[in-house]
Amino acid sequence: MSYSPNGVSIHPTVEALTTATAARLITKLVDVQSRRGVATVVLTGGTVGIAVLDAVATSPARVAVDWSKVNFWWGDERFLPTDSSDRNAAQAQLALLSRLPVSPERVHPVPSTEEAASVADAASEYARALAAEAAGEKLPAGFESIDPRLPRFDVLLLGVGPDAHIASLFPEMAGIRTTGETVVSVLNAPKPPPERVSLTLEAINTAEEVWLTVAGEDKAGAVGLALAGAGPVQVPAAGARGRTKTRWLIDQAAASQLPERLLDPEGTGPGSEED
Repeated sequence: MSYSPNGVSIHPTVEALTTATAARLITKLVDVQSRRGVATVVLTGGTVGIAVLDAVATSPARVAVDWSKVNFWWGDERFLPTDSSDRNAAQAQLALLSRLPVSPERVHPVPSTEEAASVADAASEYARALAAEAAGEKLPAGFESIDPRLPRFDVLLLGVGPDAHIASLFPEMAGIRTTGETVVSVLNAPKPPPERVSLTLEAINTAEEVWLTVAGEDKAGAVGLALAGAGPVQVPAAGARGRTKTRWLIDQAAASQLPERLLDPEGTGPGSEED
């Protein structure tokens, strides 16, 4: 079964990709805040994901966002000590959160090894935090989350691994097969560290918009398979779908194995224009 996303935007370099994605994210947050005051973004880690956050923090346009009214969650996290530089939350703190006037009570990291006795407990606590936020959320009619266990996610950012994993949902493993839950613990991830916490695919797909940011030739096979319509159990990136928009934001190297139908004569995918 083929898959046609709302937009495939191809950029000549990873620097162009991160700058453009940061500008797009700022524009999106401003738009959401203009319509309902508060915006919610789900962050990702990885080289490109953190580079995007750095680009947001250094963009002159960042002042257009009311950062005190942005909620921050994470799509996945490594189960490590709070101050570990390998934690997505710690990297985001350095790249973005410590550099902007965010409200600490709106920042929701996954529990660390000091805060949860086990990775399973961390997953349960994160699920409870999401549910509690959802229960207290006061949104205008028409803006509610489709899942009462989750707050509304306006934009959910994802990276994609060379094996096509997203968040900490790896091919053929239990996490990508999990249904009926919002959060899953991962005990034997194929890349270190082995213990992780991740949103499930069902939870990811409640987001209004899902943006997959990918760079590098080593990711080209994963991008090509995902956009050609592979199954999500084998190619988790193929299963990530935003409710209203799914954006693939990639560099030229990652686009080298894209299906021809997604390329125009100039090598830029459909939907690359700002909207």
